[in-house]
Amino acid sequence: MEACGVPVVCVVVEGGLNTIRTVLEYVTDTPPVPVVICDGSGRAADLLAFAHRYMHDDDTLLEDVKEQLLMTIERTFHLTRDNAEKLHCELMQCVRRKDLITVFRMGEGPCQELDQAVLIALLKGHHMPAPDQLRLALTWNRVDIARSEIFVYGQEWPPGALEQAMMDALVMDSVDFVKLMLENGVSMHKFLSIPRLEDLYNSRTGPNNTLQYLVRDVRKNIPRLYRYTLYDIGLIIEKLMGGAYRSSYCRRKFRHLYNNVMRKIIAVSATPTLSQTINTNTINSPCETACLRDLRFNYPFNELLLWAVLTNRQKMALFMWQNGEEAIVKALVACKLYKAMAQEAAQDDMEADVCEEMRNNAREFENLALDLLDYCYRSDVHITLQLLTYELQNWSKHTCLGIAVAAKHSAFLAHTASQMLVADLWMGGLRTRKHTNLKVIVGLLFPITILYLEFRSREELQLMPQTEEEHNLELAEMDEEVEGTGEKEKMVRLTPRPIREQREMAYAVFLVFFTYVVLVRMDPQMSWQEAYVTSYICTLGLEKIREHFRLPKIE
Repeated sequence: MEACGVPVVCVVVEGGLNTIRTVLEYVTDTPPVPVVICDGSGRAADLLAFAHRYMHDDDTLLEDVKEQLLMTIERTFHLTRDNAEKLHCELMQCVRRKDLITVFRMGEGPCQELDQAVLIALLKGHHMPAPDQLRLALTWNRVDIARSEIFVYGQEWPPGALEQAMMDALVMDSVDFVKLMLENGVSMHKFLSIPRLEDLYNSRTGPNNTLQYLVRDVRKNIPRLYRYTLYDIGLIIEKLMGGAYRSSYCRRKFRHLYNNVMRKIIAVSATPTLSQTINTNTINSPCETACLRDLRFNYPFNELLLWAVLTNRQKMALFMWQNGEEAIVKALVACKLYKAMAQEAAQDDMEADVCEEMRNNAREFENLALDLLDYCYRSDVHITLQLLTYELQNWSKHTCLGIAVAAKHSAFLAHTASQMLVADLWMGGLRTRKHTNLKVIVGLLFPITILYLEFRSREELQLMPQTEEEHNLELAEMDEEVEGTGEKEKMVRLTPRPIREQREMAYAVFLVFFTYVVLVRMDPQMSWQEAYVTSYICTLGLEKIREHFRLPKIE
């Protein structure tokens, strides 16, 4: 955060004669100092509050009130009549500056807390510009005062002030102020850029997390004050997600775009850093505008969710989960990251509280994902099944079901929607209710019996989730009902359950011939049994090699 000076305020609690004179000096000084009077604390504070309450617009008091005030002064400070009148004059000079005096009464009026009264006095007395007022309210974490006293009708904001306030609110982990910025016109799509996201990751404030340890795992021998890049963050995400997950920060296209745009922005703006160029709003040319458009993120709340999770800001992560798109997958990704970070924290011998906190955060996102899945399932079953198998372009082309498996979310996988999906994928285009195993085995042994099996209609197949092999089928060439031995045979051949049965039968035959080849003495010439065993082993090895190369790779 940028410095905005140290504002001064005078707080009067009880006090004596010198306190009243001090207040007079403060309100008549140049520049004046605002005063907060704690009514009910006694002596000078009560006298000032009494005079402030009964002062008229013409800076006078009723005669009865004046006499009562003089008697109270004499009784409180044991003064003579002449000295009491002199002190009365000083009191009146103090309370004439009503704009500088705030009276705090516990449990009464708009100010229910002392810090609220002090902050309001600062805002009224120092006449600070709106950005400094907002920065002060953010430092005190008083979003209620910012909403009622700063974001008022007619308030003018210099360019970039609200964006800087949003940046400060994110760094300080103030969810309420982030909400306030969004309510008052800050667009997260325009706000979040690559430099700002990197600045967030490099912020040294916030709760304990494992980010620095994770960076050292993916980047060896880094200097002490090393600045994290988004490529480093991408490597961390890939490490935590595991498997074949590929972060968008590590893709060649993103890195190439990032390097090119950074060079263009620095060359055009002639500023020391790209972040400074963005934050000072000095980009006006069409070339610069196009570069900036490339620097934005299509789904900023997704990026901020990853930042909040990796820096262990649970409240901020929950807020980012509530906003934006793809809520189910965001909850599953957050769950997986938290679980992996908890494991890393345990291996790095961090405090036990940090590990337990991350596990609790993971459980919270587990429950959110499960509740949201249940809500979607009760609303629309077919759309929910499609949602679970939709290929997520922003999440390494994974599916919700695949990420749930990676996160080991057993409750999510055991949900009725997930089980229906697995059952549909398992059976494919077949529609059998009884004696499924027997029908499949008979259909494989005697293909003519496939004609008597029941299959789903074209409309049902289009609504069903598909395996990759089934997706390659040209359903448009099929009739209203699946007809013909060739089409039905192809349907059975691509269905996972018959495939498994077929492989089991082939493996059983292989074991029989393999046992025969091993136990029975063979002739010098290769027999057909030995040729079958050899060809089976070779084709099985080739299949495993093919599966290996078909898996998505991480560069």
